[in-house]
Formats: sequence, C-alpha cells, structure tokens
Amino acid sequence: MGMEIEKKYLLPQQSLDKLDSGELALVSEQRIEQTYIAIDEQQELRVRRITDMGTGEVTYTHTFKRGNGLVREEVEYDISEGIYEQVMNAFGYTPLTKNRLTAQWNGRTVEMDMYDQIQLAVLEVEFDSVEEAEAFVAPEWFGEDISSQKQYSNKTVWKQLQGEKWSGN
Repeated sequence: MGMEIEKKYLLPQQSLDKLDSGELALVSEQRIEQTYIAIDEQQELRVRRITDMGTGEVTYTHTFKRGNGLVREEVEYDISEGIYEQVMNAFGYTPLTKNRLTAQWNGRTVEMDMYDQIQLAVLEVEFDSVEEAEAFVAPEWFGEDISSQKQYSNKTVWKQLQGEKWSGN
C-alpha cells in the first residue's frame, strides 16, 4: 500500500493570477468527477472519471484511502468505463466535480482544484517524506494550511452534496 504525504491550502482566487504571470507553469488540466461508495472516519472508497482537457483522454480509477491529515495510505488503480458506470448507476449519487490544474512552481509540482458545486479552490503539494512536508514553508499566496481541517476534505464536501441520498448519515 502506498503512502500519500500531502499538504492542502485554501487557495485565494487571486492566486490563480500566478498562472498568467508565469510564476506557475501549467502542465495539465483535468476534469474530475468523483463519487464515494463507502466512507467511515478512517477509510474511504471512491471512483473517478478523469478527462484530460488537453487530449480528451478519459480514464477511470478506484481508490482506497486510510487515515486523515498529512499522511494517509492510498491504493489507486484503473477500472473500466463499464465498472465506473455500474457503480454510478447502482448508488445514484451526485458526483463531486472539479477542474484540476497541475503546475510547476519553484521546481515542485502543485495541484489546484476548483470545485463547481461550492465556492472552493484548494492547492495541494505532495512530499516524499513527513520530514520534507514538515520543513516545507509555503508562500503566502498558497493561502491558509487546511491539511488537518476535515471540513475541506473531498469526502466531507461530497457527503454534504448528497443530502438525503447519503445513507451514511
């Protein structure tokens, strides 16, 4: 099982201007639709449809994550469109949708997610070790560090989007 070590920041809208100024170099843009099929306090299972906006290529993934905060276990693998559609049709949930911009900043890859259904933009940075993550000093324009604030997690936002449909309430 792989480990995901990442910090997450509440990205102010004006920070996206860094793309225009050249401080951020855009690498790719993806359209992501994600739905959770099982969630508890420590674990989650989700499926995603990911469309590469540059090439039009569509991929589908299934992901298991365990843990909260800075370090989580993660297993992700590709699934077929048919499996993705079966899951979506079986549960009838509304997918959380967002555009993800992947960019280079200061020799580091950053991912910026802009959500459709809520007023939210976040920036994520992944690290190779906990020590590297803890030593990282983010520039002010990244915004507030929300890595440990559960109200900004994708699964929390997704659950709120489901309303009465979510049986885990």
